[in-house]
Amino acid sequence: MKNYRVLRYSATLLFIFLLKQDLFAQVQPQPIINATLEGVVVDSISKEPIEGATIQLEAVTHSVRTDRNGKFVFVTGQKLPLTLIVTVVGYEQKRIVANTSPARIALSPKQETLDQVVVTSRRRREQLQDVPIPVSTVRASTIEDAGAFNVARIKEIVPTVQLYSSNPRNTTLNIRGLGSTYGLTNDGIDPGVGFYLDGVYMARPAATALDFIDIEQIEVLRGPQGTLFGKNTTSGAFNITSRQPEFIPSANFELSYGNYGYIQAKTSLTGPLVKNKLAARVSFSGTQRDGTLYNVYSDRQINDINNLGVRGQLLFTPNENLNISLAGDVTKQRPDGYGWGIAGVVENQRSAYRQFNKIIEDLGYEIPYKSAFERKVDLDTRSKADNELGGVSLNVDYKVGNGTLTSTSAWRYWNWVPLNDRDYLGVPAYTISAGNSVHDQWSQEFRYSGNISEKVSAVVGVFGLWQDLRTDPVHTEEAGDALWRFQQNNESATQWAPGLIDKVGIRTKYGIKSTSLAVFSQFDWAITPKLHLLPGLRYNYDKKVADYDRKKYIDNTIDYTPEQFAAVNSIYSDQTFDVNADAGNLSGQLSLQYRFNSLYNAYATYSKSYKPIGINVGGLPVIDGEVATDLAEVKPESVNHVEFGVKTSPSWNSFLNITVYQTNIKDYQTQVQTPDPGVNRGYLANAEKVRVQGIELDGSVRPWEFLRLNGALAYTDGKYVSFTNAPVPLEEVGGPEAFKDVSGGELPGISKWSWSFAAELTVKGRLLGLAGNYFLGTDLFYRSKFSSSPSPSQYLNIDAYTLLNARVGFRAASGLSVIVWSRNLTNKDYYEQLLAAPGNFGQYAGVVGDPQTYGVTLRYNLR
Repeated sequence: MKNYRVLRYSATLLFIFLLKQDLFAQVQPQPIINATLEGVVVDSISKEPIEGATIQLEAVTHSVRTDRNGKFVFVTGQKLPLTLIVTVVGYEQKRIVANTSPARIALSPKQETLDQVVVTSRRRREQLQDVPIPVSTVRASTIEDAGAFNVARIKEIVPTVQLYSSNPRNTTLNIRGLGSTYGLTNDGIDPGVGFYLDGVYMARPAATALDFIDIEQIEVLRGPQGTLFGKNTTSGAFNITSRQPEFIPSANFELSYGNYGYIQAKTSLTGPLVKNKLAARVSFSGTQRDGTLYNVYSDRQINDINNLGVRGQLLFTPNENLNISLAGDVTKQRPDGYGWGIAGVVENQRSAYRQFNKIIEDLGYEIPYKSAFERKVDLDTRSKADNELGGVSLNVDYKVGNGTLTSTSAWRYWNWVPLNDRDYLGVPAYTISAGNSVHDQWSQEFRYSGNISEKVSAVVGVFGLWQDLRTDPVHTEEAGDALWRFQQNNESATQWAPGLIDKVGIRTKYGIKSTSLAVFSQFDWAITPKLHLLPGLRYNYDKKVADYDRKKYIDNTIDYTPEQFAAVNSIYSDQTFDVNADAGNLSGQLSLQYRFNSLYNAYATYSKSYKPIGINVGGLPVIDGEVATDLAEVKPESVNHVEFGVKTSPSWNSFLNITVYQTNIKDYQTQVQTPDPGVNRGYLANAEKVRVQGIELDGSVRPWEFLRLNGALAYTDGKYVSFTNAPVPLEEVGGPEAFKDVSGGELPGISKWSWSFAAELTVKGRLLGLAGNYFLGTDLFYRSKFSSSPSPSQYLNIDAYTLLNARVGFRAASGLSVIVWSRNLTNKDYYEQLLAAPGNFGQYAGVVGDPQTYGVTLRYNLR
């Protein structure tokens, strides 16, 4: 039934497209033959003819293709000169004006000049190698051919990106190890990595779970970018560009099958509604996959995929100076998941009677697997993770003088309905964790980008973001009957007994209303043609108003003795607080760029930025019998960043870039764990000072026409310079101290070494009479070991691992393409994340990386 729904949506869009084309063909008059254009299309390097190139008259649907000799004959009702659009897979699209016949058209391979990749990182179109910012780009073809369909795969291409997710809400997206708290997400904190889709900022981490729908390019900007983007970004930004509506009709259809019952269908249709004035694009994506984990308790597979998404766009161009685009999208995800398996057990400093293995022995329970890599879990609460995101945006670009004035207005929403078994066991200890949430955001940005004078260009803008995040209707944490044994200190503590704790929990209502207003600017002053000074300035005002109300509940049908009631009543605490906080700050950056020549470019940058105040809405710890309400408000981060970079293009077919940086953060916002069951999601705290420094290399070379090599290497060293009041790690729980000085310890989630390497071989050929390229590609990704605990632990470390992905297939110049792909080809067992279970009794769970997956993708392009 699931697979049928995916195919039904795709087939419906195909029918609509074919019907439209058929009607269009019926009403179009036959052209009057006034001109015949002949010509040949060749490769600009080899001078060999290109078969299967499409030659289309601008703003007209009629097109022809080149034959085996690269020749074409174009008959039209118009007279010379003619404006032509020439396209073919593997080459840059070319727009030319043909004045005479025959015409000779030379196309450049997309890999011919690797530094000609166009990016919009500085809010204008420019060549990647000219931008004084470390930027990694990932093109749509790279994503699609590799069988990747969301941001989680980008970390295997760009090694400075870290993404950890146990479910869409609990997602950490970091660049250089900085951005968001590691572990479970607290709604009261802002991300430090900006996530933008077509200029629209997406505030919630769950946005990273969106399936890619018609993505053109992803740019990953490393380091603070607050002077270029509306929302402050203290550690970097994802700038995602989708394919826009086109006035030349085209359609793309894609269908993928794979193991674990994987099926994905994608469809995209675009074309004119009003000639040269109004164009539309509608895109659909549906993804299904069976679960990769087996739940012993329920006898069913979990951690499956069940995603549906649709995106529609309109482009209105009343004149050459004005572009107006309206976009809307909805994505619904209904997986049966997510589940964590027990990855290990640590003997902590509690008494022998309160060690995990002794507790489950007394409960008569045995974990039904020896290793989480058996891909088994034992959960007595069914997992749920209903995730829905969507929104509408309006973008207006108006050319004014030597620049463009842009307005981007957007509303977005997020609905989250989860259910989790937080003890990771088949006994009812912490049985329910359900943080139902709804979120609405409204954003408005006005921005001008262009040349102010012959030597000065600038980006200036104002930005507003308003958020309303609230529980829906409550967040629930509930304990079950087996918790009595976890709470019992010794055999004589008879106030703890079976049947006393069942249905004891907390219900929390909270709401956070946030306002973020900013004025930002960055200038580029060409002091000389080679020397550029780039100052940037930002003023930010943030306000957060929150109300938090948590009430515990106890099953009143149980006849407790006074001693028993006091014991049960002590498990959770009522907590109520209100926060009304605001802050304004002035930040900015200063860069100096020197262009030795067109092939060598160096820059140095200093930046100062801030991350807004945080609010603890995951529960506050109880210290010495009192709720620590002083921790309700978390100080903003202050970030000082220095960076040096060199971008080089040693030859027309290669580039090599190097970046050296250091980031120092005061009042670093981190998420920490505690044995207190009332904060089993952890709570936010400030580490006094953190430092991250590193070196990055990335490059590409095409030594021969048939071979392209890409590589990236990152060395990242992150540590707590000062964190004197951190909770103790898992193995020290139950000792004489509840807090510890972890200064000098490594930050979680950061591998000192990570790298990626990709190679692709291509050769021209034919398949089923279609001209195109056969290809074979491989990708390697490596991460050295890293800490998976905010307070460094000798047990919660994830071992180094290497992943191998591969693909082979045929890309047609037009028509059918076939790709066979595999991810994690060697079926490597590895963890993406480790986390201590609530209460910290010694057991910890792991998010297991995906096993070997493989499949075939069929893609058909109509143009």
